[in-house]
Amino acid sequence: MKLTLNIWRQAESESTGAIKTYQIDNVSPEMSFLEMLDQLNEDLTAKGEEPVAFDSDCREGICGMCGLVINGTAHGRGMSPVRTTTCQLHMRWFHDGDTITIEPWKAGAFPVIKDLIVDRGALDRIMQAGGFISVNTGAAPDAHAAPISKFKADRAFDAATCIGCGACVAACPNGSAMLFTSAKISHLANLPQGQPERKLRVKNMIGQHDAELLGHCTNIGECAAVCPKGISLDSITQLNRDLIASLFSGVGMKQH
Repeated sequence: MKLTLNIWRQAESESTGAIKTYQIDNVSPEMSFLEMLDQLNEDLTAKGEEPVAFDSDCREGICGMCGLVINGTAHGRGMSPVRTTTCQLHMRWFHDGDTITIEPWKAGAFPVIKDLIVDRGALDRIMQAGGFISVNTGAAPDAHAAPISKFKADRAFDAATCIGCGACVAACPNGSAMLFTSAKISHLANLPQGQPERKLRVKNMIGQHDAELLGHCTNIGECAAVCPKGISLDSITQLNRDLIASLFSGVGMKQH
């Protein structure tokens, strides 16, 4: 296939970025999207031009590092018939002669580092504020023996599949990370081990979310639509319930 690529180029966070157009030929339908970008970078390097900087790690849809906005949609959602990360999006879903626009995550809380790479440290700091269990939960056999209903176990597992890629933030018109934050809160809120710090956890994590200048949720639903792991909006409902309960509990915020 021969493709036209419109790619966001930005030398550094303080510089002005712009879309630059490239032509690429001999793209195999069996390539992943990132392999196609690898080929482009090989061509650019051979010409003595600066390759396009983009993030990737596992390339197996596990780590979430590869997030890109493709033709206006996070991870190219809708081009593949299944939910997928950018690294698992394959070129067979495109056609010869297509024009593809590739941009970094668009969010004020995710400043561009270079080209398609953004700083997603805001999500790390939300996790550091309370996305963990610090109380002693005993050894593995003790945890396994703790009674928990299948419904709660399933909800905890579903929320735990969040890979923290940030697609929800990039897709949200408000730049909110509520789907990410609620997934981390719901995961622990449905487990017995998460109960002792449950109210403090939601206060701290929401406080950090707001401190990062991430937007508020207005239930538009774009976050869930592009989430490669299918995190449900139900997790935001869980977050709101826990937040309301914590506000009336008298539990204060604590810096960890």
